[in-house]
Order: sequence, then structure tokens, then C-alpha cells
Amino acid sequence: MREHERLRLDRDTVEQDFATLVLTVVELLRQLVERQAVRRVDEGDLTDEQVERIGLTLMALDDRMGELLEHFQIRREDLNIDLGPLGPLLPRD
Repeated sequence: MREHERLRLDRDTVEQDFATLVLTVVELLRQLVERQAVRRVDEGDLTDEQVERIGLTLMALDDRMGELLEHFQIRREDLNIDLGPLGPLLPRD
């Protein structure tokens, strides 16, 4: 591997960069679960109790994400990693 192709890690930002990557994956999964839940609600596959439980769980997860983003001083918009020609990782709402 030539010098300019090596991965360069900055010791001062590695925790922040890792937190951003992990929280991006968590946000992607959260969005997928939310879309699946909405689809199931729209199709009438869930009882009222299940809808309530899913709603409360998604709200709690969103609150916890907010706390983690604040702790690591990351903005939600920073979670959408650009994959180059593939576009952004997360769909833009």
C-alpha cells in the first residue's frame, strides 16, 4: 500500500468518529424499524396495545438517541454519511 492510500487516524478524534459511525448505524436501524411499524399499523396487523407499545418504544429510543448525540456533541444531520456515488446512507425525509 502506498503512503497516500493508508488510513490515517487522528488520536484526538477517533472517539468522536467512532461514536458518529455507531450512532449512524443505530439511526439507520431505528428508521427501518419505524417504517416497518408504520407499515404494519397501516395494514391493521397490530392490536391497539401493540401500537401503543411500539410508539412508546420508538419515542424512548429517539429520546436516548438525543441524549447520546448531545453527549458526543453530534448533530443529527452529521449521521448521514455520504457514500459517494451511492449517495447518502440515510434517506432524506
